[in-house]
Amino acid sequence: MLSHVIPPPRGYTKVPNGLVRQSRLGSDAKILVIYVQGLPEGDRDKALSEHARALHITGRRYQKAKSELVASGYLHEKRESVAGGRWRTVQVFSNSPLTEDQAARVRAGVPADGYELLGTASAPGAHIPTVGVPSPRVAGGLLPAGEELGNNASHPPTEASPGEDVDEAESEGGGESEGADEAEGASWGPREELPGGSSDGPEVAAAERVLLSLRHEQRQLHLGVREARTLAGLGAEWLRRGVTAADLRRVLCSGLPSEGVRTAVGFLAHRLREKLPAAPESVPASEPPPPPPALIACAGPGEEHLFRPHVPWATTCGPCYREEQRAFWADAQARAEAVPEPPPWRERFAAVAVDGAAADAEGGGL
Repeated sequence: MLSHVIPPPRGYTKVPNGLVRQSRLGSDAKILVIYVQGLPEGDRDKALSEHARALHITGRRYQKAKSELVASGYLHEKRESVAGGRWRTVQVFSNSPLTEDQAARVRAGVPADGYELLGTASAPGAHIPTVGVPSPRVAGGLLPAGEELGNNASHPPTEASPGEDVDEAESEGGGESEGADEAEGASWGPREELPGGSSDGPEVAAAERVLLSLRHEQRQLHLGVREARTLAGLGAEWLRRGVTAADLRRVLCSGLPSEGVRTAVGFLAHRLREKLPAAPESVPASEPPPPPPALIACAGPGEEHLFRPHVPWATTCGPCYREEQRAFWADAQARAEAVPEPPPWRERFAAVAVDGAAADAEGGGL
């Protein structure tokens, strides 16, 4: 593909690559973020639905885009009560994912961790003219931060042997392993393997991909390849217990400490162990179906043949049984047709009257 890009000199909006390459956001959701980010500050007081209506994103398209933004942390909503017993919904919209704690800080007017509120940057001061004559550019002479002269080892330091004292390594931490991170870092040490866990399989590869993708959701959870490979066994156990990759990513990225994560590998190891869901209950094996009934000889006419009775008392197969029923009802119908029809009611009434008159005559003669 050939690409020809001309950078606009004015009237443009800076968009982070993490938003453009976000696979869980649709095109409508990304356009909403870019559109709201490029608006003047005075036009951002409208609800997100009004901005979407201006872009002709309505109905199910808007609902889908809004749900994607909420799930990814770009949009946070909270209902608040106002005077008069009424309620209002406060929306916090950002071009970078925010946690619930960071969104609460933005609502309170406090900058979130690692972010600044819009409009809080100080205005540039007056330009001070340069004093003196121009001088040539000086290159070199400055050392990188934390580097000293003579300390230019081309090879990384070797790992400490088990017999060496570890006080020096502990002193380099500078007291960073205090509080919750200390417990999380300690829990990352060698432990017994989880039941049913293994170091290979499709679940391990999927868990490693999830762990490496956390850097796109939370910059505090940036892991190296070796660190992600070390924790992949714990994440694979989640996947074996029925948790999807999306749910695992959501559990690891949500509810981060307000003071920030000091060691990403220790925090994730602690969370993977402590929040491990229960193993699914084993479903008892279903009982095998009963064996089919044995073959028996049919008692119907014709050549001898076998059949499987559907009821214990059956003695004839299906065709023979239907033929017997057809013959039985045909004979019953023939007998019913052979019986003469009774005389009409008028004739029966006249016969009764004649019999009554004859009886009266015999009685009068006596």
